[in-house]
Amino acid sequence: MSIANNRHILFGLMCPSMLMPMISAMSRVALPIVRDDFALQADVVAWIDVGFSLPFMLLMPVYGRLGDGLGPRRLLILGIALFALGSAAVITATDLTSLLFGRALQGFGLSGMMPLSMALITATFPAEIRGRAMGTWSTIGPATAFFGPLLAGVLVANWGWRWAFAPSLLFGLLALVAVYMTIPKPVGKIDIGFLREFDWGGVALLAPGMSLLIFFLSSRPITGVEPLEDWRLLLAAALFLTAFVSWEKRCKSPFMPLDLFANGAFLRSSFCASMRMVVMAAITFLIPLYLVDVQKMRPTELGGMLMIGAGAMTLIVRVAGALSDSCSSRWLVVAGLSVQMGVMLAFWQLPGNASLWSIGLTLGAHGLGAGLMLATLHKSVMGNVEQSDTGAAAGLYGMFRFGGATTGTALCGVFLQMQLDSGAAVLASYQQVFLLMAIFPFLGILVAFTLRDQRSA
Repeated sequence: MSIANNRHILFGLMCPSMLMPMISAMSRVALPIVRDDFALQADVVAWIDVGFSLPFMLLMPVYGRLGDGLGPRRLLILGIALFALGSAAVITATDLTSLLFGRALQGFGLSGMMPLSMALITATFPAEIRGRAMGTWSTIGPATAFFGPLLAGVLVANWGWRWAFAPSLLFGLLALVAVYMTIPKPVGKIDIGFLREFDWGGVALLAPGMSLLIFFLSSRPITGVEPLEDWRLLLAAALFLTAFVSWEKRCKSPFMPLDLFANGAFLRSSFCASMRMVVMAAITFLIPLYLVDVQKMRPTELGGMLMIGAGAMTLIVRVAGALSDSCSSRWLVVAGLSVQMGVMLAFWQLPGNASLWSIGLTLGAHGLGAGLMLATLHKSVMGNVEQSDTGAAAGLYGMFRFGGATTGTALCGVFLQMQLDSGAAVLASYQQVFLLMAIFPFLGILVAFTLRDQRSA
């Protein structure tokens, strides 16, 4: 395939890759308004994000494995269409239930974007320039997240929180056209036999198992029992996941090859990526609420402040992608996680009268740290799996990453509500949560020291 065709494919993949950061960035501005409109406690507010990220996480390995058999183009088109429907549902939502339904549908639609795109890039670009391609592809996310909050701030301030979700519908339709025009059509028809033989039993066991783990972390909105105390959920999760492993061992064609769990390099890189996403979720969830509750920001001011981290990530992510082709993955990941830990500790120490400059610089530092290791982790993970397993590996990697994001959001909501219920002051409550979340990048740093550069493909 020619270089020109490769570039067209990369451009086509960048369009749907805008959707996840767009909806994430713009929904952040709406979050405090939704909380106040529905009079929600912090752990319930977290479910506005978890309602999206949970199905997003669960279907990633499913999309990845289906992509190996059906071709990624068809699944990309299907996923974008589902996302557009979910965006329409959110815009027209009249209560919390319908809002969560729309958010879940958005998550179902977008869950395939990352594993399918990563599998296509891995298959299209040779190893010596793959890191640069991953970096270029990864740039669109932070760039979209940079402009998204400001636009959302203007829309929310003038027309209400629902309008923060309106651009995602428009860009979803545009992404649908871009994928249709630039990604080559697969040769042949859909293999119905593949669909019949697909490991639907494994999906039916994994999805409730992972969901029940998240329900255990934030159980009060689900079962009415205080978070981390409903042991029925944890026991049920363990039973489902044990049954899943047993099923996959006996399945002739498992959708999640268990051999990947024996791939130490793959697991270590995935763990580091998960810890990175825990911190990113903490920033995504806590900072908008913190800036409204402590700094008393209005939507337009909030949107402007939230641009800083995404802008910093945009500046570094492509450079870091090129560096990943020549520098050790280990040190790029260690440096990025160290910055993230430093940011959590900095917010722990920031006083209530902290200047906007100090807050902005701290958010900018987080964007640099998170962007420094993004393409490196993508390349490290995908460079340590066999070509035949790229779809399944990308899906499992995505599940690990956004499992970290889902866990981070749920825990932040739980920890924040616990602090507020204990009678702690608002500022002190946020500070304690930031301190707790610093544990996760520290764990990632310990594992990152064991990373090795991937083999050549």
